[in-house]
Amino acid sequence: MTLTEKRAWIMLVVSVVAYVAYVVTIVGRTDGRALSDVPYAGPLLTTIGGAIVAAIVIEILMSIFTPHASRARDVRDKEINRLGEYVGQSFVTIGGVAAMLMCIVEWDQFWIANVIYLCFVLAGILGSVTKVIVYRRTFPEW
Repeated sequence: MTLTEKRAWIMLVVSVVAYVAYVVTIVGRTDGRALSDVPYAGPLLTTIGGAIVAAIVIEILMSIFTPHASRARDVRDKEINRLGEYVGQSFVTIGGVAAMLMCIVEWDQFWIANVIYLCFVLAGILGSVTKVIVYRRTFPEW
């Protein structure tokens, strides 16, 4: 398994775990209130920051425990990374458009922030899944 494939797996796992932790935290704080009345900013920022730190720490640990792993990137690695990023970016666009429309119709900030966060998470997941699949199979010819 190449270093870039390991990074894709790390991004995939960390993104899913962080978002699930966020959702569990928010749902656990409802206490009979409407979901949009739950204070979400703290957990949102904590899970995003925690995911960033976790990904960095896991990548450092991976480098420590596999010191002889090749860090060289060839053309295939670069193309797979590019494809994964292109595929994942579709959800960033969807999230931006959805947030803009939600602002226009004056939805609650809770829903706007959560749609943006969900789309960022989906972008990371979809991009990582694409990279892992392409690493396991042949690269598509265009």
